[in-house]
Amino acid sequence: MKTMGAILLGLGLISWAGAETEIEKRLAVAGDNAGQIKTFLESAREGYGKVGEKAAVFLVEGMPESDLKSLQSEFLLENLQLALKAREEFAWAKALPEAVFLNDVVPYASLDETREAWRKKFYAQCAELVKGCKTSTEAAQAINAGLFKLINVHYNTGRKAPNQSPAESIELGKATCTGLSIIMVDACRAVGVPARVAGTALWSNKRGNHTWVEVYDSGTWYFTGADEYNKGGLNRAWFVGDASKAIADDWRHAIWATSWKKTGTHFPMVWSLENKEVAGVNVTSRYAKEGGNKAKDATIYLRVWEKQGGARLAAKVELMDGSGKVLQSVTSKAGTTDLNDMPTLKAKTGRAYQLRVTHEGKVRWAQFEAVKEGEGTVELVWPELGKGNVPLKSVKEWLALLPEERHLSVPTGVISEEDAIGASQLIWETLSKELKDERKAEVEAKVVKAAGKEMKYLEKWFGKAKTGERSLWISMHGGGGAPPRVNEQQWHNQIRLYAPAEGIVVAPRAPTDTWNLWHQGHIDDLFDRLISNFVVAHGVSPDRVYLMGYSAGGDGVYQLAPRMADRFAAASMMAGHPNNANPLGLRNLPFMIFVGGKDGAYSRNKVAVQWGEKLAKLRAGDVKGYEHKVTVYPEFGHWMNGKDREALPWMAARTRNPWPKKIVWHQSGRTHERFYWLSVPKGSATGGQTVSAEVKGQRIEVSGDGLKGINLRLSDALLNLDEPVVVSMNGKEVFQGKVERTVQAIWDSLQQRPDVKSAATGILELKF
Repeated sequence: MKTMGAILLGLGLISWAGAETEIEKRLAVAGDNAGQIKTFLESAREGYGKVGEKAAVFLVEGMPESDLKSLQSEFLLENLQLALKAREEFAWAKALPEAVFLNDVVPYASLDETREAWRKKFYAQCAELVKGCKTSTEAAQAINAGLFKLINVHYNTGRKAPNQSPAESIELGKATCTGLSIIMVDACRAVGVPARVAGTALWSNKRGNHTWVEVYDSGTWYFTGADEYNKGGLNRAWFVGDASKAIADDWRHAIWATSWKKTGTHFPMVWSLENKEVAGVNVTSRYAKEGGNKAKDATIYLRVWEKQGGARLAAKVELMDGSGKVLQSVTSKAGTTDLNDMPTLKAKTGRAYQLRVTHEGKVRWAQFEAVKEGEGTVELVWPELGKGNVPLKSVKEWLALLPEERHLSVPTGVISEEDAIGASQLIWETLSKELKDERKAEVEAKVVKAAGKEMKYLEKWFGKAKTGERSLWISMHGGGGAPPRVNEQQWHNQIRLYAPAEGIVVAPRAPTDTWNLWHQGHIDDLFDRLISNFVVAHGVSPDRVYLMGYSAGGDGVYQLAPRMADRFAAASMMAGHPNNANPLGLRNLPFMIFVGGKDGAYSRNKVAVQWGEKLAKLRAGDVKGYEHKVTVYPEFGHWMNGKDREALPWMAARTRNPWPKKIVWHQSGRTHERFYWLSVPKGSATGGQTVSAEVKGQRIEVSGDGLKGINLRLSDALLNLDEPVVVSMNGKEVFQGKVERTVQAIWDSLQQRPDVKSAATGILELKF
C-alpha cells in the first residue's frame, strides 16, 4: 500500500513547492472518495507523463468540494485524455500558453451544473464544424453558427433550471442564457478552444442578469452571446450597451468571468449566491466605458405646487436612498417668498432616490434621479405625486424577471400601507403560481420531500368551501417503534378516524418507524412544506390548518403544536404522551387533550391531567392566552371508541391569528428561526430559550435572556407603521423611530414561508 508521500514522489510532485501540502488537503476533503482521486492522479502520470500529471494536479486543486467527494477516476481520466487529444490535433490549441490550456480547456465544468461526460460527443459534432478554421476565433464562430441548430437547443424561459447541463438542455430543447453558455463553452473546449462563462449578476439598470461566453485568441479575450452568432465577428452583441454601464466595484453590477484556478474571489451565480466555489475574475474594465460610471455631484432646487399653474406649497421634502434612509430634509417655500428662493438637495448622478413629501399630515412620493452634474430644478405638483414611492407597475415589471434574478433587484424604497397591500398580493400571486407548478409532481404523487426525507400521505375531502378558504386537517397515526407493516396498518386506519363537516383530511405516513416517529427534527420541515403545498395547490387557507394525532401521533401533537404554533388554528392530542414537551408556545394556539381514564401505559392518563393543570395555571396568569380543554373518558382505555371526534367542531370554530398582540416563544431541542412576528438571526437559535413579546399601542416590549439579536417582523395588522415605534428589551429602551414598509420585507417573508397572511411589510433588526 503506497503512502500519499510515495504517490507524490512517484508523480514527481515533491519538487513543486507546496504541492504536496495542497494535494493532501484536497484528499482530506475528498474523504471516502479519496481513493478515486488518488487513482486519477496516478493514472494521469502513468498514461500521459508530465503533461498529464500537471493537468491532473491542476484539476484536483481547483475542484469544488462536492466533486472531490463524488467524481470517479474514470470520468476524470476520460475528460483529461480528450482535452490532451484536442491540444495535439488543433493548431490553435497547440499554440496556447500552458496556463490558458489548463484553466480554460481542461476543466470538465464551468459552474455548478450537473457533471457529465460531454467531450466525446461535442468533439464529434464540432470537429466537423471547425474544419478549415485556422484560429480559435474562427472555430468559436463556426461552433456558434452551427452547433445550436444541430442539437436543436435555443433560448426559452420554460427550461427547468438556469444552470442546466448540456444533456439536460438537449433533452428539453430549451435553455436560457446560462444553459446556452455552458453548452458553448463545453463545445469550444472539446476542440481545444479556450472558453469561459462570463456575465453579470445584475445589470446596473436592475433589468435582470445575463450570461455569455468569452473566447481566448492570441493573448486576448473576446466575447460573444451563445446561440447569438454575429457574422461581423466577436465582441458584437446586443448587450454591449448594458455592459458599458457595468460598475466594477459593486459585485452585483460588475462583469465576471469564470476561472478554475482559485482567484480569491468567486463568480456570483444568481440562482445560488451562497455557493462561492466557482472562482471568478472581475473583467469589468474590458466592457465598461472608462470613467463613464463615476457618480458626480448634482445640486437640486425644489419647488412644490398645489396644482399645475397654482400656488406654491410649503411642504417637508425628504431625500431618501434606495434603502429608505433619509439623507436630507428641507422645507419648500411658499407665499410671498421670491419664486427663485428654493431649498436645495445634494445628490449624486446616476443614483436612484425617493422624495417623500409631507403636507398637512399627508404623505406622497416621487422617484428621482439626477441625470447630469451641476444644478437643476425639480418641480413637484402635489396632485401628481404618488401615494407610494414604489409604483405597483414597477413591482409587476420586477416580477416579470426570471425567478433567479428577482432577489438581486427587489424594488427599493419605502411604501404606503395601500401599496404594501397591493405589492403583497402581486408577489403572492406570482410566487404561488410558480410554487404550484414547481411542486405539481409532489402533489400528484401525494408525497412531500424535505430535510432529506420523503413523507407519503392519504387524503379525503369533505364538504365544500371556496378556494382560499378550505381547511386542512393533519392527522398523525400511531405505532412507532414497530415493524413497518404495523405502522403501515396504523397509517391506513388513521385516514378513517375523523370526518370534519368541511375540509381536507390528510394522514401522513411517518418517514421512519422509530418510537419518536412524529417529533424528530425533520417532521417540522415536512409539515411546513405539506401545508404550503396544500395552500398553493388546493386553495387551503393558512389560517384554517388543524393538527391531530392518536397514540404515537398524539405524542407528536404534544411536541409539534408548541414549536409550530404559528402554523395551526387549533390542535387536539388523542391518547399520547408529551415526553419532554413544553406547553409555553401554546399561548395563541387552542389546545385539546383527550385520553381514556384507564389508559395507564406510560401514565398517559395521569400526564394528560397534569398537562391540563399546567395549561390552567398558564391561563390564570394570562387570561387571553392558553385556551384549552381536557377531556378524560373514565370508562375507556387507550382506544376511546371514537368519542374524541367531538374535537372537530370545537377546532373548526377557531381560526389562526397570524398577528397576535402577545407571543411566548419557547425553543425546544428542535429550534426554529421564526415564530409569528418574531425571528432570530440565522444560526443564533438556542434550545431551551424563551422569549416573550407584547404590543401595547405603539410600544413593543420584549423579554428574554441570552439573545444575540432579534428581528421584529411588523405589519399594520399589529400596529400603525405610519407612526413611530418604541421597543424595549428587558425593560431597557433599544429603539425609537419609524419602521418603514418595503417590498423587500414582503419578499423576504414570502421567500422564507409562502404564507401571505403572515407576511411582514416592515422588518426591524435589533442586535444585542
